[in-house]
Amino acid sequence: MEHRIAIVGVGHVGSALAVTFGRAGLQVRLGVRPGKDATALVARSGGLASAASVPDAVAWADVVFLAVPAAAAIPTLRDAGDLTGKVLVDCTNPVGFDGGPVLQPPPEGSVAAALAAAFPTARVVKGFNTFGAEVHANPSLGGQPAEVLLAGNDGRAVEAVGEIAARAGFAPLAVGPLRNATLLEALAVLWIHLASVGGQGRRFAFGLVRG
Repeated sequence: MEHRIAIVGVGHVGSALAVTFGRAGLQVRLGVRPGKDATALVARSGGLASAASVPDAVAWADVVFLAVPAAAAIPTLRDAGDLTGKVLVDCTNPVGFDGGPVLQPPPEGSVAAALAAAFPTARVVKGFNTFGAEVHANPSLGGQPAEVLLAGNDGRAVEAVGEIAARAGFAPLAVGPLRNATLLEALAVLWIHLASVGGQGRRFAFGLVRG
């Protein structure tokens, strides 16, 4: 199946995903706020990319990647239109800083769980959140594809996101139900710690070492 992908949020992560997906020949529509000029990003993302308002991009897509600050996740989607049946990929992380990154989950336990509660007709998948934009832009690490950890209750939704990930050069790995989004958001905080105050740089991702 050829998926139609909306990317809501064109900051570092959303922009990197747009270019990577575009390079893989995927259909991408950027959901941008009024007054935001995405012309240069559309050009960098290739011939199948376009830009539209957030509601128009979401209405067109069957898979929606959400790449906004965690606090803006639910407010952004409240104005995005009907999400019924759409796969919603939550790329966000609830992180604060106090001498280093600190996990600040919502009462539901994770942003993904909060999204699932707020938009019960969407098919929420947590993923693309456990590494930084540099890896979103170039998923090849040491000649191997970066693993994308995906959590969700809807197996077909997780499979669809895995198909997109694989086509874009990542290695998808299903890690269980949506409740495990709590673990992925905590893992993201560990990644941020290692990349920043831990001094490891930003060109790495967590993955399985098989022997």
